[in-house]
Amino acid sequence: MTWTQIYDPMGSLALSALMAAIPMIIIFYLLAIRRAPGQIAGGAAVASAVLVAVLVYKMPVATALTATVMGAFYGVFPIFWIVITAIFIYNMTVETGQFEIIKNSIASITDDRRLQALLIAFAFGAFLEGAAGFGTPVAISAGMLVGLGFNPLYAAGLCLIANTAPVAFGGIGIPIIVAGQVTGIETMKISQMVGRQLPFLSVIIPIWLVVLMSGWKSTMEVLPACLVAGISFATLQWFSSNYIGPELPDILSALAAMISLALFLKIWKPAKTWRFADEKAAATSMANVPKYSAGTIFKAWSPFIVLTVMVILWGLKPVQAVIDAVSIKILVPGLDKVVMQVAPIAKQPTAMAALYKINWMSAAGTALFIASIISAMILGVGPSRFVSLFAKTFKQLTKPLITIPCVLGLAYIMNYSGMSSTLGLFLAGTGSFFPFFSAFLGWLGVFLTGSDTSANALFGNLQAVTAQQVGMEPVLAVAANSSGGVTGKMISPQSIAVATAATGLVGKEGDLFSFTVMHSLVLAVIIGLMTYAQAYFLTWMIP
Repeated sequence: MTWTQIYDPMGSLALSALMAAIPMIIIFYLLAIRRAPGQIAGGAAVASAVLVAVLVYKMPVATALTATVMGAFYGVFPIFWIVITAIFIYNMTVETGQFEIIKNSIASITDDRRLQALLIAFAFGAFLEGAAGFGTPVAISAGMLVGLGFNPLYAAGLCLIANTAPVAFGGIGIPIIVAGQVTGIETMKISQMVGRQLPFLSVIIPIWLVVLMSGWKSTMEVLPACLVAGISFATLQWFSSNYIGPELPDILSALAAMISLALFLKIWKPAKTWRFADEKAAATSMANVPKYSAGTIFKAWSPFIVLTVMVILWGLKPVQAVIDAVSIKILVPGLDKVVMQVAPIAKQPTAMAALYKINWMSAAGTALFIASIISAMILGVGPSRFVSLFAKTFKQLTKPLITIPCVLGLAYIMNYSGMSSTLGLFLAGTGSFFPFFSAFLGWLGVFLTGSDTSANALFGNLQAVTAQQVGMEPVLAVAANSSGGVTGKMISPQSIAVATAATGLVGKEGDLFSFTVMHSLVLAVIIGLMTYAQAYFLTWMIP
């Protein structure tokens, strides 16, 4: 027995969109205004979504609950698996005293907090996004900044905002590849178009981060470093996305930014060393940083070097093909091929698949876990200490183990019920202003799903179809979905949950949401205006 999605259950698209937005309104209200803990906000939002799906969209109760539970399981694996293994590696370096050496080695390059944020949150975080994605960069880089002495809220917020630049090409380019598969548009063309939008953001994000940290006047003191990081990243992002493909822009851009910035800081230093106002006197200023041998520094960094090697290795297609063969694939009974998508969301009536894949070997979290075993051997962590430290990490993350499944359950019930499609159709009805709002459609998709890949799968075809109706180049609309989506990543409940787990801010999800929400909206407006200009005035930029 099948159930067909209804996209306008109220007989008025505006009213239907209002009903579909109820879970979003609830989670916005609880996080931004009530500053509620993530597990409370997530639980309330997913419960309201199930009620709207059943009472308004007439979705069968069993189908609605099955979709929600499937999303919750996806939140446990692979998402929570990534979070716990990433934080476990960080905790291991702290417990063994190696992070102190890492901290001092970074301080030997610069003990200025502004420049440390550029190196770790912007450049190293982008590298991890390109190699793994799915929460790994925020979990690792935010934890590192806290270890360096950053205020946890700033560490989490800065890493979420910094993660804007690389998200569209994250996980070896999978968001762009999925967009091509969903729409039938050549993947290289989508890559080229995104590569003619995001580099403009990539130039300003380093400046944006430092202004947020220290104010405009202080930013001018390190403007040369901001420009080196931003321009080197943007240049490689543009070149690789336009002439190589969607797989490598993040990795090449991040390497360019890290190397360029490190070399630049060898010959240039800011006039003043900046630290947070509430910090104690610098214990790790460059004058009193202990001197370590190259071997000692290499050993301290080895967990993150091994981590990087493993996530790159896991991202290679030949390797994936081998290790993915041992996956357990479960067609979810009561949901697989039960829900029918129809026009204009689907080109033709399509039964939605519900495949829960336990890719226990090819999951990024497994790459991190293997990296943790290798790191334990290098650092001399015995089996009993390894197990006790893992148990300690798990205990640290018990609340995120509730929050993450809740927000993934929310994403799935909104997708399978058609609520997300209602909101998309409402934005698509903006006529000649659609190029502007196409970016917000991507923003909405990533907010709901926590993933640029999922947002492209959800709204990619709708973007292409609507673009043809309003006389816009479809490749531009699909690219805007991905580029606009990156600005929603920083406020996605899934991303917020990962960031708070990594920085010890569990229960403070509302504070972090409030920290990032205005930046998310402003950056989305910038992408929207850019897309509007490219649609009508800068058409030569469209491949």
